[in-house]
Formats: sequence, structure tokens, C-alpha cells
Amino acid sequence: MVRVGGRGHNHHMSIWGKIIGGVAGFALGGPLGALLGAIAGHAADMRIDQAEPAAPDDHQLDDRSATRQIAFTIAVIVLGAKMAKADGVVSRAEVAAFKEVFQVPSHEMKNVARLFDRAKQDPAGFEPYAKQVARMFRKDHPVLEELLDGLFHIAKADGGVHEAEVAYLKSVANIFGLDENDFARIREGHLGADKADPYTILGIRRTASNEEIKAAWRKLVRDTHPDTLMAQGLPREFIDMANEKLATINAAYDKVAKERGIN
Repeated sequence: MVRVGGRGHNHHMSIWGKIIGGVAGFALGGPLGALLGAIAGHAADMRIDQAEPAAPDDHQLDDRSATRQIAFTIAVIVLGAKMAKADGVVSRAEVAAFKEVFQVPSHEMKNVARLFDRAKQDPAGFEPYAKQVARMFRKDHPVLEELLDGLFHIAKADGGVHEAEVAYLKSVANIFGLDENDFARIREGHLGADKADPYTILGIRRTASNEEIKAAWRKLVRDTHPDTLMAQGLPREFIDMANEKLATINAAYDKVAKERGIN
């Protein structure tokens, strides 16, 4: 699967090339880097002709944005695996949910699954991994919120978010510096449009004024805009998730605006 064309295309899959190439672990360091290094050795069985052509900027791994993208991606995989372990069963559905959360090219799926299994067997708790990625972004950063969204997607895969998973997600949110209000807002966004309370999704009280509602909505739209998130270290592979979140926020605002006659 060789892509030709603009840098956008090359860049598209490069996150997997960087991750599996093993160089990434070196640049990343810490527990996330160590886990990566452990599976990089296995990546040699990837046929050379499957590798993506390198984008011109691929050697600049010290680039903070690239390192953050890698940390984000590995953190979703590792924290997803730890969560799967927390609820006692690792279902195929959870692994399948991965494919929905990320756009994983089929020839990389084996390596992603291997990283997932490795993380599951790893005796360390989830905290060191969550703390490492939290240190790379400021507290309550929109990108950390996207990471939590990815974990919610994985949790939902087996038909609903169970109590053990909620407790786990809360602990992760806590390490990320997200407070209870943030957590409630993020969780509500995953209930589906018919069940969700649009006020909770917007993170506001029902008593808020129309101006406050508009302001809250505008801020969320600004923070959740895919371009903003990508500039701050969200990998392109997660863009569908960001778009979905944006749509949920806009739908909630439309509902409230209609109810209140805000135009």
C-alpha cells in the first residue's frame, strides 16, 4: 500500500511507521517508550514493501508535535488495554473498537494488536502511562480530553460502559487534571443524542443565561476543532473522533438554542 501524492497522504500513515519503526520509543522515553521498545524488535517481520514511504519530515522525531502524537497514540492503546483488563474480560469487540477509533491500515493491525497484548500482560498499573502523557500536555488539555474520548469508545465497544470501566476512566481523567464537571460532560457526549442532556454536554447549568450558553458552546467548538487539536499533537488518524465530538457539541447547542429560541 504505497501512497503517492502530497505530503498529506504520506503523513497520513506515518504515525504507524514511526511507532513500529522503534525510533519513536527512543524519542519518547519513559514507560510509554519502554513498552514501544519491547515490541519494536518484533516489527522486523514486517515486509519491507509494506512500509510507507517516509514523509520529508519523518527524521525530525524530536519535533515536539511528532513526539506528542506518538505518545497520544500509544497511550490510547496502552490505557485501552489496561481498561480491558480492569473489567476482567478482553473481548474481541474491544480490539475491534480500536480499528474504529484509529484508522489503522490492515498491515499494521498485527503490530497494534501486539502492543495491546503486551500492555495487557505488563504488570505495572496504568498510572505511570497516564502520568507520562499528562505531563506532555498542560492540565485539562483538549487533546487529553480526546484521549479520554478514545477510551470511552473502546469501553462502549462491548455494549455499554460498565461500572469498573467508569471507575477506571474517572481515575485516568483525574490524572489528566479533568474535574468532575469535565468528566460528566465527556461521559454525556457518549450516551447518544436521544439519551444525552444537551446542557451537560455543553458543561453548563440549566439556569445559565443565553449569553453564557453561547460562550460555553463557542469555547468548546474552538477547543474541539480538528485543526486546533492537530496543531497541538492529535494524530491525523484520530480526526474522525474529533469530528464526531464536534458534531455532538453542535447538536447539543442546536437543541438548547431551539428550546430557548436563541438564534
